[in-house]
Amino acid sequence: MNDAAEQPSATPPARSEADRVLIFDTTLRDGEQSPGAAMTLEDKLKVAVVLDTMGVDIIEAGFPISSNGDFEAVCEIAKVVKNAVVCGLSRSSFADIDRAGEAVKFAARPRIHTFISTSPVHRKWKLNMDAEQVIAAVGASVARARNYTDNVEWSPEDATRTERDVLLRCCEIAIKQGATTLNIPDTVGYSVPEEYYALIKMLRETVPGGDKVVWSTHCHNDLGMAVANSLAGVRAGARQIECTINGLGERAGNAALEEIVMALKVRHDVLPYWCNVDSSYFTRASKLVAAVAAFPVQYNKAIVGRNAFAHESGIHQDGMLKNTETYEIMTPESVGLSKSTLSLGKLSGRAAFRDKLKQLGYELGDNAFQDAFRRFKDLADKKKLVFDEDIEALVDQEVATQTNRIKVIALQVVAGTGGPQRATITMEVDGHQETREATGDGPVDAIFKAIKAIVPHEARLPLYQVMAVTEGTDAQAEVMVRLEEDGRQVTGRGSDTDTMVASARAYVAALNKLMMKRQRGPAAQMMVS
Repeated sequence: MNDAAEQPSATPPARSEADRVLIFDTTLRDGEQSPGAAMTLEDKLKVAVVLDTMGVDIIEAGFPISSNGDFEAVCEIAKVVKNAVVCGLSRSSFADIDRAGEAVKFAARPRIHTFISTSPVHRKWKLNMDAEQVIAAVGASVARARNYTDNVEWSPEDATRTERDVLLRCCEIAIKQGATTLNIPDTVGYSVPEEYYALIKMLRETVPGGDKVVWSTHCHNDLGMAVANSLAGVRAGARQIECTINGLGERAGNAALEEIVMALKVRHDVLPYWCNVDSSYFTRASKLVAAVAAFPVQYNKAIVGRNAFAHESGIHQDGMLKNTETYEIMTPESVGLSKSTLSLGKLSGRAAFRDKLKQLGYELGDNAFQDAFRRFKDLADKKKLVFDEDIEALVDQEVATQTNRIKVIALQVVAGTGGPQRATITMEVDGHQETREATGDGPVDAIFKAIKAIVPHEARLPLYQVMAVTEGTDAQAEVMVRLEEDGRQVTGRGSDTDTMVASARAYVAALNKLMMKRQRGPAAQMMVS
């Protein structure tokens, strides 16, 4: 591994304030504008607390004029956030600005972010204003916002498609009226890194007073270059990046916060900047935002995707087992994961298969291993994912008989509203039949108690799930039961047109697997399939 790709913890970067990049999170504002991503007040508060805890510098909490709910959310977030600046967005109208000022007044560190469209297409079709009217509105809006706070940010919407002379004049008047941060949005994701770099550099060097304000990036991902453009802006002198968790946002989304931060950490050799965000919160924040916004994260999403630290190729798995730096440029722990995953499939090799066998408590001789590996490859050609239970069944030649130590012979269930639910079950255990009856809180509870009376155990039942395999009232039910004992987890499945029979079969299947694991000892810790 070359020096340029060292782990972020290898050499702590030398820090100076001139190289610090402020992280402005707009998940709760721009992120929520994704169609279908509306969040409740409770959801927004949860996200805001995580953002504040992880060290985000500015939290754009919402657009207060847009609705009473958004106004209330900004107010409440302003009250709970302890460290970050809390920002409210407003258009250039005084009503917008006043509403934002009223909402952020509860914050320890309030900011108003006001904007107006500046590009020719927006001026004509959105605002019906000419350039001079827009420039006048910029000055008036920033001055109005300064009545509420001295922390005012101004943005020219669609800046990257705005004439340079108009953009320069707008920025100049915004600074004259007291804006302390100037954000240059690539609103429609139109720019490319070299172009965006040149734009930020030109503005910083040309606009009077440009050296006295913080320049900010706000890049959308319509062409897939939001992160690259944002980092180009930083190289040109911008010291604030506007971004969202998971890249959430309108259309193709915004620059992803986690990608920005990890790029700064991992590639400090070419990006000698730093920020205060604790990246170990990324997995937690990603899952929270995906859940509350009902926006799943794509499997191959950088940093926080399910496959970001997963390896299936045999060559890659062999390298990972020898040294993780062969295929990982950052540690899973650095983004809040416990470890990498070696997913077994048709591309997996012998090294990964042998490692998985050890995890499951198997030690095989060479001949037995080669035979098991051959059968594993045959199965992997038929199944997309091979689970631990599949491997156990492949490896253990005695599985067929051992998993049948306990069998369901007969089952009768009494259910309904008229009395206690009761189950009578006959089972065969190691060749001997036994019948027991039990009552319970529902027919399934009664069945499981009757089984436990025949096969005593202390296993816990963390999961009981029923699914219909086919349609209609005569549908076959598939039941999944998970049992846990002394750190061992096993899953049993059973199917039948009678849900109660399927439940009994699933429970007994799990018990059979648990008995096998007891025989192999404590080394056989299973990942649940």
